[in-house]
Amino acid sequence: MAEFKRIEDADGLTGQTALVRVDFNVPVANGKVTDDTRLRSAVDTVTSLSGKGAKVALLAHFGRPKGEKKPELSLKPVAEAFAGVLGAPVAFAEDCVGEVAENAIASIQGGGVVLLENTRFHAGEEKNDDALADEMAKLGDLYVNDAFSAAHRAHVSTEGLARRLPAYAGRSMERELDALEKALGNPQRPVLAVVGGAKVSTKIDLLKNLVSRVDALAIGGGMANTFLAARGHPVGKSLCEHDLAETCREIEANAKDAGCDIILPQDVVVAKEFAANAPHRTCNIGEVAEDEMILDAGPQTVGLVVIAMDAAKTLVWNGPLGAFETEPFDKATVDAARAAAERAKAGKLIAVAGGGDTVAALNHAGVADDFSFVSTAGGAFLEWMEGKTLPGVEALKG
Repeated sequence: MAEFKRIEDADGLTGQTALVRVDFNVPVANGKVTDDTRLRSAVDTVTSLSGKGAKVALLAHFGRPKGEKKPELSLKPVAEAFAGVLGAPVAFAEDCVGEVAENAIASIQGGGVVLLENTRFHAGEEKNDDALADEMAKLGDLYVNDAFSAAHRAHVSTEGLARRLPAYAGRSMERELDALEKALGNPQRPVLAVVGGAKVSTKIDLLKNLVSRVDALAIGGGMANTFLAARGHPVGKSLCEHDLAETCREIEANAKDAGCDIILPQDVVVAKEFAANAPHRTCNIGEVAEDEMILDAGPQTVGLVVIAMDAAKTLVWNGPLGAFETEPFDKATVDAARAAAERAKAGKLIAVAGGGDTVAALNHAGVADDFSFVSTAGGAFLEWMEGKTLPGVEALKG
């Protein structure tokens, strides 16, 4: 990965205005923010800039207003919540461009913070419109992107501004990029990838990219059923995309050519109904009855994944190994996650994870804090794992 500029590379910030793209697309109920995780992740960047005397003008989207000004999607409640998290006043501007935004920025002193209104109230934001980008760029002297979660979008606030102003990665963004570089960009080998989830169809690009870049790939969740079926194993009434059998065989062939070992379940946990604490049994992969469905990997399979962890120096994880939301079909995911966390905490493994279900699964296992890095970026993390170019990241490269 080409080097990107960081906040410490910016000089003479006193009196300058930094336009900072943050991810404040947070859950709000009855006008109150119900989860401030994303707000807290922005504090380091904001205080770094304000501490150097810069005016900090925050840019963010909220919801899907589709270019229309919708009061229920205003960021005003978020400004109040962020002030509480930051422990300092946060002004609010009713627009993110034009005279309203200019006056709001002018009204704060060096070191002050203002949150500008929802960038997606303007139709040109998601179109990366040049005119809107030119107008927004007039507000600042430099641009900082601290929203990796939106880096896969080429919008005005994620890409257009970076082409018009001196551009830097914020603290949260640089943590993401540094972790991803360690995971797949320039990793310590061997590299093990654990990929789970419901459907192969949603992760074809991901799997095709990984088999050429990692040394071992463990496949779990519903998508493993499709691979098992492609190998001729019975999967009963399990979730399975039988029409993708040939795709699975192609991926396995590519893995073999690349020297990547594929790890599939050797034993599974099956039940006749998908319900919490439903009657279930563990069996070998050739013993699934027609009226049974595979809902989790078995202990032998978890053991194989753990052996692969012990052989690896780097782990990249995306997706659960089973239906982890429903007990007892969370056991394989929990056991494997705890094994990875134990090795990461002991310094034996660089463990990087990401994707919505992955974060939920690691939190469920109580180990998210013990991984080397857990990305909450969702779509951007997946596109990075797929080997795709992220416009918001590319724009930061020097």
